[in-house]
Amino acid sequence: MDSSSFSGDRDAALRAPSSASRDLSGGPPREGDGAHRPTEINALLGRGTHFEGKLFFDGRVRIDGSFRGEIRGEDVLVIGEGAMVVGEIHVGTCIVTGGEVQASIRARDGIELYAPSRVTGALHAPAIFIDRGVQFDGSCKMAPLDEPTQIPAPEDAPRPELATLPMVGSAKPADEPG
Repeated sequence: MDSSSFSGDRDAALRAPSSASRDLSGGPPREGDGAHRPTEINALLGRGTHFEGKLFFDGRVRIDGSFRGEIRGEDVLVIGEGAMVVGEIHVGTCIVTGGEVQASIRARDGIELYAPSRVTGALHAPAIFIDRGVQFDGSCKMAPLDEPTQIPAPEDAPRPELATLPMVGSAKPADEPG
C-alpha cells in the first residue's frame, strides 16, 4: 500500500454487517491490486484464541483474539473488534477497526484507527488517521520511518555456511618477479 492509496475511509472498513462479507483488509479495494484481493487474508487469530510470542508475516493478517508479544510484517495487519493486542507492532499498514491495543505501532505506509478502538502507545507512520470516537492515549509521530520495516530471519533458521574456494595458481607478492 503506498501513501497515495491511504484513505482513512471509515465506511470501507466498517460497512459490511457480517464477518462473512466484511472487507477483511479494513480498507477499500485498490486499483491494480490483482495480487491480493481486499478480502483475502493469509492468517487469522479468531475470537476466543490467545497467543503469546512473536508473529512474522507476509500478506494480510487479521487478529480478533488476544495477542501478547511482537508483530512484524511487510503488509497489512488488521486488528478487529474484540481483539486485545499488547506489545510491539512493526508493519507496512496497521488498521485497528475495534478492540484494544496497548503497543507501540510503527508502520511504513500508514496507521488507521476506527471507533470503537482503544489504543494506548506510541504511533509512528508517514500517515495517521484517527476516527472520531477512538480512545487514544499516547504519542504520534507522522513522518517516514527511520529504517525500513523488514521481517528478520527467525533465530533458529539455518545460517548459510561460508565456502572455502581452492586457490588456482600460486600467490606471489606484487614486487616479486614472476
